[in-house]
Amino acid sequence: MNCIKGSSKKIYVLDTTLRDGEQVPGAKLNLEEKMEVAKQLIRLNVDMLEIGFPSSSKGDFEAVKAISSVIGKDAVVTALGRAVKSDIDAIYESLKKAEKPMIHIVLGSSGVHIEKKFNRTAEEVLAMGVEAVKYAKKLMPEVQYSLEDASRSSFEYMWKTIEAVVKAGATIINIPDTVGFAVPEEFGSLIYRISDRLKNLNPNVLLSVHCHNDTGLATANTLAAVRNGADKVECTINGIGERAGNTSLEEVVMGIKLHPEYYGGFTAINTKEIYTTSRMVSAIMGLDVQVNKAITGENAFAHSSGIHQDGLLKSKEVYEIIEPQDIGAPPMELVLTARSGRHAFTHIIERLGYKIQEEHKEEIYSDFLAMADQKKEVYDYDIEMLMKKYPKQIVVREKKIDFWELVDFEVVDNSLVSTAAVKVKRGEKISTCTQTGSGAIDALYSAILAAIDTPVSLLEYRIHNIARGKESLGKVGIQIIHEGILYQGKAIEKDIIRASAIALINAVNKVMQKATI
Repeated sequence: MNCIKGSSKKIYVLDTTLRDGEQVPGAKLNLEEKMEVAKQLIRLNVDMLEIGFPSSSKGDFEAVKAISSVIGKDAVVTALGRAVKSDIDAIYESLKKAEKPMIHIVLGSSGVHIEKKFNRTAEEVLAMGVEAVKYAKKLMPEVQYSLEDASRSSFEYMWKTIEAVVKAGATIINIPDTVGFAVPEEFGSLIYRISDRLKNLNPNVLLSVHCHNDTGLATANTLAAVRNGADKVECTINGIGERAGNTSLEEVVMGIKLHPEYYGGFTAINTKEIYTTSRMVSAIMGLDVQVNKAITGENAFAHSSGIHQDGLLKSKEVYEIIEPQDIGAPPMELVLTARSGRHAFTHIIERLGYKIQEEHKEEIYSDFLAMADQKKEVYDYDIEMLMKKYPKQIVVREKKIDFWELVDFEVVDNSLVSTAAVKVKRGEKISTCTQTGSGAIDALYSAILAAIDTPVSLLEYRIHNIARGKESLGKVGIQIIHEGILYQGKAIEKDIIRASAIALINAVNKVMQKATI
C-alpha cells in the first residue's frame, strides 16, 4: 500500500446517523427525537451533520429545515439529494436558514449503475453530474459530490468525473464503498491515487470516504483511506445504516486516536461523549448495541477470564488499551464467573469490605464456583448473600459498608394500573414503600427508589435471555446516574422481576460503595 506521510492533519468527521442511519427498518424518528440526537452530536463535536433526504417526503423536508435552523455555527449541516434540480431545490429550501449549509449530491459511477440503474451512456451520466454541481453551486458555496458505488467503478471514468465536477465547483469529493465490496489494501491504494491527482488539480477540495459494512470491513476500509490521504470520513453512531450498516464513528475515531502517527491525523471529536451518544441513539431508535461491539458494546470493558482478571488487577495496561473514562463509559467491570480465579474473587470480597479466615478460603471459593456454575455470572449482591451464610468468626467484615438488600417485594400488574410494594434493608434500617407505575418494572423501580431515598436517574434498562427451557435465566442490566457519575447494575435470576429489582439495588450499592472510598 502506498501511504501518504507527513505532518498531522485534521480528519473531518461527518455523521450521517440521521440520514443513512435512519434508513434501518423500524428506526424512523420523529422531529423531537431527531432534534435530541442532533444536539447530542453537536456535544460530540462532529464537524458535519447529514440530517436527511428532503426530497423523499414532506416530513423529512420539514425535519431537515427545523434541525438545520438551530445547529448554528457548531457544524456544517447537509442533506442528500440526487443529481436532479428538484432534489437540489429541496435541499436548498430546507437548508437555506442554516449558518453553515452544504448541498450533497449523489450519482452512480459504476458500470452496474450506469447501465442497469440509469440506462444511459457513461458520458450522459457524467454530464448529469456536472450540470447538477453547476446548478447547486449557484445556490450554495459548499457542494459535496458522491460517486455512488465508486469501489466498483472504472478508475479512469471515475477520475474523469471527479475532474469535471471539481471544475464545476464541487468542494468535497466523496468516494463511497456503497455495497461493502472493497478490501482495505485495494481501497487504500485507490484513495492514494485519487488524493495524489486531486491535490494537483485543486488542493482545497476535500477527499472523503463513505464505507458500508456488508463484509465487515467498513472501519478497516475507512482507516486504510485515512492512512492514504482521505481528509474526511462519513460514519454513523454504533455503525447503524442500510443493510449491514456503515462505518462506526466510535471505532474510526478511537482507532485514529490510538495511532495518530500511523494515520497522520487527528479528529476533533469529544471522545468523552461517545458512550452517551451511543446509548442515546440505541434507545431512541430501538436498536440494541451488540454486546461485544468494539468501543461501545456492553462487554467492551468487561473481563471474565481468570487470566485476564489477574493481569488487570496487577496493571490495567496488561489488557486495556482504552480506558472506559476516555469514552465516558462506566468503569471497567470484573465479571465473576466459574472461570474467575482466586485473585479476582478475593479482590471483589475485599472491595465489599470482607475478609475470609485463611483456613476457610478454599471452602468458600468452592461455594462461589458452585454458585457461578448455576447463575452463569455472579454480582455484588450474590457475593453479599454468600458471605452472610457464614458465621462472623469465619467471614469478618473489616470495612463497614451498609449496602441495601432486597428483603421482599410484590408486583400486581393489570390493564388498569401496576402496583409494586417493596421491603428493603440497609444495616438495621428497614424501609418499605408502595408505588404505582406504567407497567410492572416502572412501578417496581419507583417503589425501590422511593424506599432507598437516593437521588438517582435511570438511564438504561435491558433484559436478555441467557438460557432455555427449564434452566431459563433472565439477565437484567441497568445504568443509573448519580451526581453526574454513571453506575451499572446487573443481575441474573430465573424470575425476571426479581432480577430487575436486584440489578437496581446492585447499581445503588455501587453509589454507596463510592461514598465510602
